[in-house]
Amino acid sequence: MSDGANAAEPTIAERLTTREERIHVSIGAVCNNNCIFCMEEDRDGRYVNNSAMTTDRVRWILEQNQGSEEVCFTSGEPTTRPELPDLVSMAKGLGYRKISVMTNGRRLSHLPYAALLAKAGMNRFYVSIHGHTKKLHEGLTRTPDSFEQTVAGLASITKLKRFGVELHTSTVLTDRNLPHMLDIYRFLRQCGVDQVVFNVMQANGRADTYFEQIFPRYTEIADTFRRFLADVGEPRPMAFLVDIPLCTTEGVADFNRGYVERYRHFDLGDQANLVATRAPERAADGRGRGLVLVTRQDLDEAQRDKRQACGTCKYGPQCEGVWRNYLKRYGWDEFEPILGPPNAR
Repeated sequence: MSDGANAAEPTIAERLTTREERIHVSIGAVCNNNCIFCMEEDRDGRYVNNSAMTTDRVRWILEQNQGSEEVCFTSGEPTTRPELPDLVSMAKGLGYRKISVMTNGRRLSHLPYAALLAKAGMNRFYVSIHGHTKKLHEGLTRTPDSFEQTVAGLASITKLKRFGVELHTSTVLTDRNLPHMLDIYRFLRQCGVDQVVFNVMQANGRADTYFEQIFPRYTEIADTFRRFLADVGEPRPMAFLVDIPLCTTEGVADFNRGYVERYRHFDLGDQANLVATRAPERAADGRGRGLVLVTRQDLDEAQRDKRQACGTCKYGPQCEGVWRNYLKRYGWDEFEPILGPPNAR
């Protein structure tokens, strides 16, 4: 993502190098959508893990990470947890400056609920929406009426922006919605969205199960995004392409090359996705609460790869690698190292 830019705009490599780490709190035991690309295919495991994030555990997590730039309530659908407003208030009381939620936005269609979250201290909303029409969005969420409710949720947050609330969206790119990138962007900006983020799928969970039906090649995504930037007719579109190897997006304006934030979160010990050798040391971080610290780097190392040629690429120090499940289908042919000194402008 991006937090804007100025005259001395940093490169994407510099932004990646200096990005803040935020804390994720996984609380959504269930989800009221049924997205075809959901990376959380183990619904039973998610239910067990996120149900265990009690108010006491969440308080402990927030206390351990005071000083983080942002806390984000995420995983499953966080708005299904009745305690969410209280947890937001708790985070505010502990001094968190940026308090956010990753949500499908459906419950936000009830303006009093959205206002309750904002009053408690939530000041950034990441709303998932995957098309500019009912047919396109609901073909991917596989949930009737989810489009109308999510759009109404965007309208609620837009009404609250005068209180300092930010509205970002996340659109997961598939073969179905990729050709409609320009229409999606224009629709969302008309809805009052501050930043439109196009997320490349993570090649795990259901995205792996339905890979052949929905997963476009990275180079196709990058080429479509380049055409979108040329056709949008704005000098500085607030659109960001996220979670794609940087070698495939060379030539795209650095301002529009987004990234996934560094983050840390806690899972139950038997639910954590960790390289086996790290599990014992990370269990100690839970201080006897049955929790294990997991970072974004842990997830990358468990499921992504780099090859020797990546070491010659100027983005090598920042690149997180390529999903192994993606490489199983497409291999390395579309990835060409961008030669030059590391972090070159």
